[in-house]
Amino acid sequence: MTVYHTWSSVNCLALLTLITTATLMATAQRPLTVFCGCHTTVETTGESGAMTMDNPADPASPKRRAIILTDQARAIHREALLIDGHNDLPWELRTKDGPGFRHIDLRRPQKQFHTDIQRLKQGNVGAQFWSAYVPVSFARKGLAVKATLEQIDVIHELARRYPDVFAMAYSTADIRRIHQQGKIACLIGIEGGHAIDNSLELLRCYYRLGVRYMTLTHTESLDWADSCSDVPKAQGLSAFGAQVIREMNRLGMLVDLSHVSDATMKAALRVSKAPVIFSHSSARAVADHPRNVPDDVLRLLRDNGGIVMVNFYSGFIVPEGARATRRMFETLRELQRKYPDDEQRVREAYQQWAKQNDYPAGDVHTIVDHIDHIVRVAGIDHVGLGSDFDGVSKLPYQMHDVSCYPYLTQALLERGYSREQIHKILGGNLLRVFGAAEAVAARWPEGSTP
Repeated sequence: MTVYHTWSSVNCLALLTLITTATLMATAQRPLTVFCGCHTTVETTGESGAMTMDNPADPASPKRRAIILTDQARAIHREALLIDGHNDLPWELRTKDGPGFRHIDLRRPQKQFHTDIQRLKQGNVGAQFWSAYVPVSFARKGLAVKATLEQIDVIHELARRYPDVFAMAYSTADIRRIHQQGKIACLIGIEGGHAIDNSLELLRCYYRLGVRYMTLTHTESLDWADSCSDVPKAQGLSAFGAQVIREMNRLGMLVDLSHVSDATMKAALRVSKAPVIFSHSSARAVADHPRNVPDDVLRLLRDNGGIVMVNFYSGFIVPEGARATRRMFETLRELQRKYPDDEQRVREAYQQWAKQNDYPAGDVHTIVDHIDHIVRVAGIDHVGLGSDFDGVSKLPYQMHDVSCYPYLTQALLERGYSREQIHKILGGNLLRVFGAAEAVAARWPEGSTP
């Protein structure tokens, strides 16, 4: 039986202030991450056991020619408002420097990350949805809410510590205003509905703290929504899952369908009154992986008015990568069952499996293949960018960090996309979807319940 916790008496701002105390109490042996693709993690303590990042800048065997930037592409890119749908830097900061990232300075080059301030500027990033990601395992330990609040605090801290570079954004008007000021708009997305602890009250608290999208699931199914990488529990959406979506519509919080099962995608599209997003997914017809969006859902998405923000992870966009990583979630769970009390063995065994299942990195053209397909099926108004930088272990050639977005503009230009179309893909489409969600919330009947 589902237990629905009540958070209605909680003062949301007071919750956030508790983070400071929780941070001070953090132990020295904090969980460390092994990358297994898109935030499938093996949690360990003690010495860092993170897998070495592949060098995606290594042009060992790109199948297509390298991209050379032209003045025309640079100009088109410079004029755009680039909005990326998913960057996992907040979790990387926590992993490398603990809650609150007390020592890392993003003004300095940060080679251990895909992201720092200098490279964000080089990539002309105008707005970034930062992921307030917390592993599903934290929910089983009763720690998901606390850790999610801490990760929300990290994103607010970016704006507080670097006020000349970042500013918090809560609306489309904020994004445009901050961009005009020459700063990067910071937005918050929660990656996984386990963060709300089956509580609509807590969902509302997160909205008041600045959260503007929530991914319904992560790598495990919930009792109200199903993950694409786990056995179903809700058979799409439960009655409570439908309530969650209606409440998100009422608030103006974007419904994110990355990570969910096909049945949950379709159920959410039936329930939602506002356009939905896939914050970091790609086209399944190009690379057959359940994390990607099938054509029948792309057609439903077109009718809904939503958007697929294309993921850059080689394991999801390269066909060989999709075949290799299709079993990675299942493999990890098998290893955890095999070695339930030995995280080191799990980590070593997974690393060995990953070596045996290596695949090409692909290149920028691979990303555009997915954009092309989504445009053909859903239309030019329904595609954007959701890189998944700092959340993945392998990236395409010439797309190794946040400075590389101009190469994508050049590739789109060479495929025949116009300046207006490129600007839609880089950020205009997301602004339209976000604005439509705001309009639905503004029209929502006062006093109604989900």
